[in-house]
Amino acid sequence: MISLNGRIVKPEDLSKDITSTEQKVIIKQMASYPVIYHYESIQQLKFELLFRVNTVKAATALEKSGAKFTTFAYSFPNRKYWYRLPNGGFLLREGINPSEGIEDIVKNGEHYAFECATAIAIVLYIAALYTIGPRAFNTYFRRLYLMDWQFDEDLPVYQKDGEDFLIGDVLHFKNPDFNPKQPWWRAENVIFVGHDKFYGHGVGIRDSKAIINFLNGKRKVNADESAYLMRMITRPNYKTIILLR
Repeated sequence: MISLNGRIVKPEDLSKDITSTEQKVIIKQMASYPVIYHYESIQQLKFELLFRVNTVKAATALEKSGAKFTTFAYSFPNRKYWYRLPNGGFLLREGINPSEGIEDIVKNGEHYAFECATAIAIVLYIAALYTIGPRAFNTYFRRLYLMDWQFDEDLPVYQKDGEDFLIGDVLHFKNPDFNPKQPWWRAENVIFVGHDKFYGHGVGIRDSKAIINFLNGKRKVNADESAYLMRMITRPNYKTIILLR
């Protein structure tokens, strides 16, 4: 359900304000769950919807970029824009605009390799750029650092338990019986793009059955527990990010 300025509203009540087809789909998703999504204004709601649509756009761009999957030990960036740190993370070089550095990953993906958690961070930073624009992005993310689940304080994320999956959410497939020789397949972090499709770095955009089958192929000998989609959702704090504009 959607609460707007203290009042429960239906999708049809928002038809004049929400005209994008993609955003209407998310509105219908929200309205279908018993969870209440609270917004103080229509602008706050529209910002989240735009960010979610841009998250899917960013995930699709990264999937098509040619960026490779690898572990932290073998990660590499385009050194024209990024330093590679000993831990496998990427730090933006001095004098480079953050918007240029993050956009280079989708423009020249063949010069990059990283694992799936860093890929999620990259997607959310690209979505932030698409949503708040390069001027604000360059102001707030000056020393951009890409590493695992570490986010800049101006792009706060949080986790919650539940199954109210919305387009643009970060979700998680767990592989309990992963092959210990390939521990990086103990899980796959994904972006939900809608219609049972998910983007996962190293996996591509696939449905839940295909991702589970893929992970099940990465299990130890005599494994008896299947991979599965967790009841855990990771989301940006949209109500804080809107203040950056």
